Amino acid sequence: MDSETTVGSVRRAVHDFVDARDWYRFHTPKNLAMSIAIETAELMEHFQWLTTEESKAIVENDVARAEIADELADLLIYAFSFANSTGIDISEAIFRKLDRNQTRFPIDAVRGRLGSGDPNQ
Repeated sequence: MDSETTVGSVRRAVHDFVDARDWYRFHTPKNLAMSIAIETAELMEHFQWLTTEESKAIVENDVARAEIADELADLLIYAFSFANSTGIDISEAIFRKLDRNQTRFPIDAVRGRLGSGDPNQ
């Protein structure tokens, strides 16, 4: 479905959902940022205290995967609503950030490593 769905169509679906319920008056940047953080924490709960290997395995469990997908959907819905409410162009923001990260994290300096890209770290 991702390969057939545009960012714009998801934005419209989220807008239509929020608008039909007259929720835009509650969808302030503060409220939406807090909701994104809350949903992110709910996603994180699925992985809390797991080892790296356990965290990889849990997403293969059908029940856990469905719950994780629901939490991811919740945080993305709030993120899209945040973009709708603030007029931020999601694609533009992502590509601009990726472009900046190309400079911040040059492939030769960071490939296969964690960190800032500073070879002295």
